[in-house]
Amino acid sequence: MPPWVPISRRRLIATFKRLGFTGPYSGGRHQFMVREDVVVTIPNPHGGDIGVGLLAVILKQAGVARSDWENA
Repeated sequence: MPPWVPISRRRLIATFKRLGFTGPYSGGRHQFMVREDVVVTIPNPHGGDIGVGLLAVILKQAGVARSDWENA
């Protein structure tokens, strides 16, 4: 994974899969991915990339360290 930069939704999902998450599964308004007892909400598809701020929130929800993310 490149250093801390905006990322496409497709690449976000692929990286979470490399980190051991399964899915994405359909939820209420958003899809989600699961690893053991951790559930991560995936943003809906948009025209642009997922910004660094939202990426930080998603990784915090997932319990994934920034170093683990960059090495995945």
